[in-house]
Amino acid sequence: MTGDEIAARARSLVGVRFRAQGRSPATGLDCVGLVAGALGVERARSDYALRGGNLGRLSQELEAAGLVRVDGCRAGDVLVMRAGPEQLHLGIVTEAGLVHADAGLRRVVERPGAPEWPVLGSWRVPGDFEGLC
Repeated sequence: MTGDEIAARARSLVGVRFRAQGRSPATGLDCVGLVAGALGVERARSDYALRGGNLGRLSQELEAAGLVRVDGCRAGDVLVMRAGPEQLHLGIVTEAGLVHADAGLRRVVERPGAPEWPVLGSWRVPGDFEGLC
């Protein structure tokens, strides 16, 4: 799967209801559910605390899902961001901005431009390394 395909799959989920630890577009998604859906991951963890995120453990899980950590970003990359004290957040980069599950707006949205949170890392599908930004 290419980055453009992942970005398109993420965009297809825009408008889906937000639900904490949600894994199904039919009942709602959180940021992990959104990324799992865009990547085609069938089973994603939902047994994590909403606060106290561990970047090392999350990095291992992204790598176990077949992603590699990269510098820079391009469409289809998974970003890990610091949304607040002890709170990690995931999103998918698009050509226009970022698709993420917005708890405040209660739905999956695409925001234009750069993410509003500090980016802690970027992960990519192996073999899709053209077009670095």
